[in-house]
Amino acid sequence: MVKELYEEYFYGKKVTVMGLGLLGRGVGDTLFLAENKAEIIVTDAKSEEELTTSVQALKGYKDIMFHLGAHSVTDFEKRDFILKAAGVPYDSPYIEHAHELDIPVYMSAALVSLITMKADLGITIIGVTGTRGKSTTTQLIAHVLASCGLRVFLGGNIRGTANLPLLKALDEGDYLVLELDSWQLQGFGDLKISPNIAVFTSFLDDHMNYYHNDKERYFNDKAHIYRHQKDHDVLIASEQAKREIMQRDQVNVLLPEQSQFETKLIGAQNQVACGLAYEVALQCGLLDDDIKNAIATFPAVEGRLQDLGLFGGSKSIRVFNDNNATTGDATIVAIDAINETFNRRPLLIIGGADKGLPLASLEQTILVGAKECIFLDGTGTSRLSLPKQYVFETLKECLEKAFEIAEQDDIILFSPAFASFSKYFNNEYERNDVFVEALKKYSPQP
Repeated sequence: MVKELYEEYFYGKKVTVMGLGLLGRGVGDTLFLAENKAEIIVTDAKSEEELTTSVQALKGYKDIMFHLGAHSVTDFEKRDFILKAAGVPYDSPYIEHAHELDIPVYMSAALVSLITMKADLGITIIGVTGTRGKSTTTQLIAHVLASCGLRVFLGGNIRGTANLPLLKALDEGDYLVLELDSWQLQGFGDLKISPNIAVFTSFLDDHMNYYHNDKERYFNDKAHIYRHQKDHDVLIASEQAKREIMQRDQVNVLLPEQSQFETKLIGAQNQVACGLAYEVALQCGLLDDDIKNAIATFPAVEGRLQDLGLFGGSKSIRVFNDNNATTGDATIVAIDAINETFNRRPLLIIGGADKGLPLASLEQTILVGAKECIFLDGTGTSRLSLPKQYVFETLKECLEKAFEIAEQDDIILFSPAFASFSKYFNNEYERNDVFVEALKKYSPQP
C-alpha cells in the first residue's frame, strides 16, 4: 500500500529538487526520485565544485539535470512539484513563483509523513523539535523503542539519512521517529499535518539571522509539530517548552513527571530528555522497567556533550565534544553540566560564525565557570568581550594549546557557541569531524 501511494506521487513526475547540499539527505532523496523514473532538475546556489561529492553520486542518472551556482525561475515552472530542502529562505522568490503557478512545494520529512498517514497501516509517527535537546531526545526515543523490541526508523534531521527512501522500508505497525527543525516543520505546516506524538524539548533564541529577528515566526514554524494534530494525538513538552506553548496556544500538553533517571548522560538538560523519552515510551505501551533499563544503556549522541574519554597519557585529560552547541545557551548548559558533574571548570574551546544572539549570559558563565578559554577565530568570536589570550584559525591549533596548558585531570570542552558556516567549514558536521580527527594524536587511554 505504501509503495502504491508513493509511486502515485513520484513515478514519472517532473520534479525540481531545490537544495542538494553536502549532508547526503538531498542525494538520497534525489536518488529515490530517480529510481521512480522522475524527470529531475537539481538546482542549488552552490557551484558544482562546492558540491562535488554530491554531484558525483548522481552523475550516472540520465534523467537528472544539474543547474548549479544560481537558481532560475524557469526551473520552477511546468513541474509536477518542487522538493525544497530545509534552510531554503522562507521568503524565497523562486518558491513564491512556484506557488503563484499552483505548483505544489513539498519537504521530504513532511511528504514521507503524509504518505505514511494516507497508507493507514498503523504506523506511529513521533516528531521531536526544540531549540536545544531535540537530537538527543530523538535518538534516545528511538533507542528505547528499539531496545524494547519495536521496529523503529529514524528520519528528519539525521546526518546522512534521506527521508524519501524510508517509504520503501516502512510497514504495518512500525514507528517512525523524526528529528524536526523549524525549517523542516514548514513542510508540515504547508501540508497541515502533525506527528501522532509530538515532543517539544525547549524554545530559546536561535536562527534569528534566518528569521530576521522575528522570534514569533520562529515559534510558529516549530508549532506546526502540534497545531495540526488530531483528537487522539499527543503533545509532550518539557516544563520550559510548555510555558512557551501556553503563552500562545490553549492546547493539551502532557508534562512528564519529574524523575531522576540512571543514565550515561550528564547534565540537567539530559534528565529532561530522559523524561520526555520515558513519557513517549509509555504512550507506545511499553513497561516502566523496560524503559528505564533502555535509558540506562544509551550513549551520548555524537557532538552533543559527548564524553570522548581520557587523553594525554599520564595527565588523564577528559575531552568532551559539544560541537553542536551553536548558541550561547547550549554552551552555558555544557559548562554548568561539567561544573556540577565533575566539580571542575573546563578548558573551553569556543568560537565560530555569528548568529546575532545576545552574549552577556554566555560571557558571565565563562568568566565564572571556565578555567581558561581558547578561541577559534570567527565573526561571533570577535563579538565576545572577553580577554583573548589564545586565538587560532584552526581547531588543530586550539587543541594543541588546550593540551599544552592542561594540568592533571583537567577537562577540555569543545562547545563553540556559534555556527560553523565560515571560511573554515561547510557545516557543523564537517567541524565535528575536523575536531575528532585532530584529537586522534593525543594518546587516548583504554
